[in-house]
Amino acid sequence: MKRLFAVLAVLGAVAIGAPAWAEDKPTAAPAATAVVPAAAAADAAAPAAAPAPVANKGDNAWVMTSAALVILMSIPGLALFYGGLVRSKNMLSVLMQVFVTFSLISVLWVVYGYSLAFTEGGGFFGVFDKLFLKGITVDSVAATFSKGVVISELAYVIFQGAFAAITCGLIVGAFAERAKFAAILVFMVIWFSLSYVPMAHMVWYWAGPDAYVDAAAGEAATATAGFLFQKGALDFAGGTVVHINAAIAGLIGAIVIGKRIGYGRESMAPHSLTFTMIGASLLWFGWFGFNAGSALEASGGAALAMVNTWVATACAAMSWMLAEWMLKGKPSMLGAASGAVAGLVAITPAAGFVGVMGAICIGLLAGVICLWGVNGLKRMFGADDSLDVFGVHGVGGILGAILTGVFADPSLGGTGVYDYVANKVGDYDMTAQLISQLWGVGTVIVWSGIVSLVAFKLVDMVIGLRVPEEEEREGLDITSHGESAYHY
Repeated sequence: MKRLFAVLAVLGAVAIGAPAWAEDKPTAAPAATAVVPAAAAADAAAPAAAPAPVANKGDNAWVMTSAALVILMSIPGLALFYGGLVRSKNMLSVLMQVFVTFSLISVLWVVYGYSLAFTEGGGFFGVFDKLFLKGITVDSVAATFSKGVVISELAYVIFQGAFAAITCGLIVGAFAERAKFAAILVFMVIWFSLSYVPMAHMVWYWAGPDAYVDAAAGEAATATAGFLFQKGALDFAGGTVVHINAAIAGLIGAIVIGKRIGYGRESMAPHSLTFTMIGASLLWFGWFGFNAGSALEASGGAALAMVNTWVATACAAMSWMLAEWMLKGKPSMLGAASGAVAGLVAITPAAGFVGVMGAICIGLLAGVICLWGVNGLKRMFGADDSLDVFGVHGVGGILGAILTGVFADPSLGGTGVYDYVANKVGDYDMTAQLISQLWGVGTVIVWSGIVSLVAFKLVDMVIGLRVPEEEEREGLDITSHGESAYHY
């Protein structure tokens, strides 16, 4: 427990104070739902009311396609990537954990997750007005990032739900090969409800651009937004909400559950780098929906996010492989695949805010720094993070979130941040933006750390977190599921 609290103390130290967001300061990125009602004419003499915005079919098609791509990232992408990294006796157990976690969170998202994340409430949670998607019809619309432009709210529901599902799936890699299946599912319910949902609300909920008609209206609209949105934290597609959030939970789980039997003494090499490469490739492919889809429009901004995702990932794969080649004498498939995932993680918060040169810099740095994360930093923590969830998603997410504040600067090729009151890109203050980014990083570390620790301890007290030693030695495929991934 001393090591656990020491790790939380080190990670939480990045949380610092920052001035509150004002309407002429950079705003946070991905939009939350903003239903735009039709205006009724006051009387016959009054001017005709503007017609309610109608969802563009092209934008709808892009968001729904992107949602499908994000689902592909989970099943089978993440499942195969993780499955190939474990020993053959645990392959099927990892596939089950990812597949069923995806299914569980999908249901919870429709029941209450979407409502609590994307309705107006406080700075940390929405309200229960849209339980079971109550009131959302085929005519309901959600805001994008352009005034007067909307998409179907049902498309937004599934897009954001796919994000929630893969975030929870990421966590299982940290304590693979030793956790009880039932314990994982119960933990996911608690963590999703108390960590993922509030983080999504804090970062991504706002009233939408149409609310910013003047300075006073903009200030009032911002007061209803999520806590970190008000702080000005930029997160285009989930560096804080998805990657750091999941990585902290995974690290806490690895410490609380303990190391695998034989860790450091027995070979625990991946049983199929073929599956790992296929999984990494599916992740890369699906990530175009993850990042470019977060533009919420089939626009030039989506194209920029897509190009940045493509090139940053390639740079990270190359930099990890070359650094490993220099250090170990041989380039490895595992290194190239891990580097690609590190690049995908790091570019996620920045994808729609930085220029191509910024993406290249982020990718090159991510490959090298995440290589250190899964080696040097992992030894410092002393935790058995089985599939290096924190070393890749935590370190890459923190790096990307901070560098977003640097490379979003228009003087460095970034897009800057749009001022919806002035209807133009606002003046960019890099120092202020970096403070806002650190607010985001620090908040998610502390929030996820506390929720995860409490959740793991509760589950351990009620049903136990770890399988018996004899079951762990035999493998979870047979002992937990009564099946085998292979028959030979």
